[in-house]
Amino acid sequence: MRALAEFIMRGRVQATLVVAGSAALPLLFWLSAAAGCLVLLRRGSDALGVLGVGVLSALICWHFQKDPSVLLVLLGSCGLALVLRVGHSWNRVLLASVAIALLCVAILGAFFSPFIDAVTQELVKVLPLMLGEAYQQLSVDQRANLASLIAPLVIGSIAMMFQVFSVLCLILGRYWQASLYNPGGFGREFRQIRIPKGPLMLLWALMFVGPVLSPQMWIMVPFCSVVLVLAGLALMHGLVAQKRLANFWLVGVYVTLLPLMHLLVPLLVVMATVDSLVDFRGRLAPKDADNGPANGEG
Repeated sequence: MRALAEFIMRGRVQATLVVAGSAALPLLFWLSAAAGCLVLLRRGSDALGVLGVGVLSALICWHFQKDPSVLLVLLGSCGLALVLRVGHSWNRVLLASVAIALLCVAILGAFFSPFIDAVTQELVKVLPLMLGEAYQQLSVDQRANLASLIAPLVIGSIAMMFQVFSVLCLILGRYWQASLYNPGGFGREFRQIRIPKGPLMLLWALMFVGPVLSPQMWIMVPFCSVVLVLAGLALMHGLVAQKRLANFWLVGVYVTLLPLMHLLVPLLVVMATVDSLVDFRGRLAPKDADNGPANGEG
């Protein structure tokens, strides 16, 4: 991967080839977005030409393949990279990812309503099979209310996927930048992620108070959960590094994250919440800890 990063940063032609070429190839949209983040993080405004060609390639892909994934992830990840580039912390980057998800919701609702409606109708048809006897016990009004939530949940699930990919592509781009210009910098930077108390209270309000006020606010639950899950993972990385534990613990978390998502995601959310209030890493960190940026410039 380092060799690929070196190739991207060798010149404008190489960077454009990777960003635009990957955007045009199926299943390589993540590489286009990560390469775009790397160039933007390192070159700033000089990367606009490269990103412009990449956006054009993504638009062509959208037109012919009817797939907005390439464009949304490229723009989302580069938008987050711009937040990081101007000097904001990863805490603000993760919070900004919620805005990226909401923007994806608006785009999906505006341009892909026929697709969303088709998926919603199919899910409504299979609800009796999925819920079994519980569905039969619902009243007519309850069934109608349940059906009305399907479309927002479909849109929210797709938007959350774009949010996650945008953040992961930025992480890859930042990792490449650190490996080229400041080895080890990204690890130190990632381990410092900790959501401040004010934004934490806002996230929890959106997740648990919002749905009570309006059923449509359920869409905010996955968006806010992504922020807290990543903060929880950063906490685990930080504790493992500070305690000099074996990487076996981190490998175990990532291996079991997908199959045991229903257990680990709430656990990570709780860990991130408690850490925001207690600051485990701050209490354990040595006073001379190196907290420099990962870009190799500061």
